[in-house]
Amino acid sequence: MLNQVGKVNSSQKYLIQIINMFYVFISIDILMLMYFCKKTKAMKTILRNACIILLAASTLSCVTIRQGNVGVKRTLGKIDPDFMEPGARLYNIFATKIITVPVRTENIEVTLELPSKEGLNVKADISILYHIEKSKATEIVGEIGMDYESTIILPVFRASAADVTAKYMAKDMHTGNRFEIETAIKEQMMKIIGSRGFEIEAVLMKSIQLPQGLYKAIEEKLEAEQDAQRMEFILLKEKQEALRRTIEAEGIRDANQIISEGLTPQIIQYQTIEAYRELSKSPNAKLIIGNGQQPILLEP
Repeated sequence: MLNQVGKVNSSQKYLIQIINMFYVFISIDILMLMYFCKKTKAMKTILRNACIILLAASTLSCVTIRQGNVGVKRTLGKIDPDFMEPGARLYNIFATKIITVPVRTENIEVTLELPSKEGLNVKADISILYHIEKSKATEIVGEIGMDYESTIILPVFRASAADVTAKYMAKDMHTGNRFEIETAIKEQMMKIIGSRGFEIEAVLMKSIQLPQGLYKAIEEKLEAEQDAQRMEFILLKEKQEALRRTIEAEGIRDANQIISEGLTPQIIQYQTIEAYRELSKSPNAKLIIGNGQQPILLEP
């Protein structure tokens, strides 16, 4: 999973080997020239020095540390405490090795089963975003090695994730509590490996697969909750309608009470006279029977 970006590729390695062999052959030719040819002492000294320089050059190699990486130099098995910034670097191929360590954001894809509070196993696809601190690169290579993902990050993640999800119900991992669970896992991991030079940027639960039957149970529960909410709405509506009718009836009662209190005998007699007066204006024949208080109108 680790990609040591920054090391020379195969074509570059072949080119370096060819150049080194060329240096060796030139050095051998110079030595043979010194042996078989009679030269002055000064010329022999020059040839000897040239031979030494070419032999020394044949032991050198070059590595390019690209952007987003740092170099860690190991000489005769000993790690140099200072990391190397991006750029081209020369080193002795026999005594020194340059290890490139990525310090940009890396992504680890993990699929595992997480325990829930009720004892169920929930399958989840999770991404772990992290990066290495530059100042800790040499310590990581020296104390952990380049296989740090499988050595420390993944074991810590699995333990932290199990500890956190065991406190939540299975349905919580599929609802709005997902962000809370992701944050708790991240904080738990940082407590353990944060001081070692690893920065956990985010833990993302991308896909959650609940156990068979739990989906149906959740759907049934949601339907029951919706039915209960619907019934509460109906009851509230009926209560409001009953309250409206009560208020309306009280208004009619109060209006009738006011009218009955205002109907005195004098007002009734006055209304009767007014009715007679209106009837007298009608061109049709009318027969009125009454005692002067409540007339009865009959049409012949």
